[in-house]
Amino acid sequence: MNETKNIFTVIADNAGHFIALVLLIAAAFALTAIAEKMARKREEKDGIRTEEVFSTRHLAIIGVFSAISFVLMLFEFPLPFAPGFYKFDFSDIPALIGGFAAGPLVGVMIEFIKVMLNIILQGTTTGFVGEIANFVVGAALVVPATVIYRFKKTRKMALISCLAGTVCISFVGASLNAFFLLPAYAVLFGSGIDSFIAAGTAINPAVTNLFTFCALCVAPFNFVKGVADSVITFLVYKQLSPILKAQTTQIRKKVDVEQSAV
Repeated sequence: MNETKNIFTVIADNAGHFIALVLLIAAAFALTAIAEKMARKREEKDGIRTEEVFSTRHLAIIGVFSAISFVLMLFEFPLPFAPGFYKFDFSDIPALIGGFAAGPLVGVMIEFIKVMLNIILQGTTTGFVGEIANFVVGAALVVPATVIYRFKKTRKMALISCLAGTVCISFVGASLNAFFLLPAYAVLFGSGIDSFIAAGTAINPAVTNLFTFCALCVAPFNFVKGVADSVITFLVYKQLSPILKAQTTQIRKKVDVEQSAV
């Protein structure tokens, strides 16, 4: 009972930040849904047959990759140029691969289910603020990368999309920490933002305020995360792509045969 009360107290104390983060989640889903619809219309106009957004294959990808993403989320470690409370993991890679294979909406769903699994199985110590922020930061990488690739699926565009996602996660991660996360955590832990800045100063003397903390600690952290996730995704997807394309081709042929029979 006390634990539940404490969680609701934390949410109440961070109501503004909590609502803002929930709105960002809604924006991520809305953006990907719009992009998916536009891409499908363009393909239909060009005479290209596409699967339904939530086809059996896409649902299978969401389920399997969400589980993998959740497991990868458990293996986290700090980086030397950021305070130890920032943990690096590779849980965004399955969302990137799934998004490249099945569209941006699938990638965002993988990110969302990963976080939900973490809340259900691991619980929350941040009144859900940290978990929601994890989704928003992950989506900042996955959404631009998969949306760009959705419109033109070439190796060059995959590289460009990953670069765009890396830039986006660096900017969004730093901004999110400056305006939402650090103020929310200051309320949660009752330690004040100065304690976070002090942790950054201990690593890098150039960190003297919130801006330099986010610019010299948070942004590089997310930049490295974006680069690492992008490189691994680029290499892994290259191996998986023939299998995924073969499955898609079989589905399209099946649809063509059924329509010809009619």
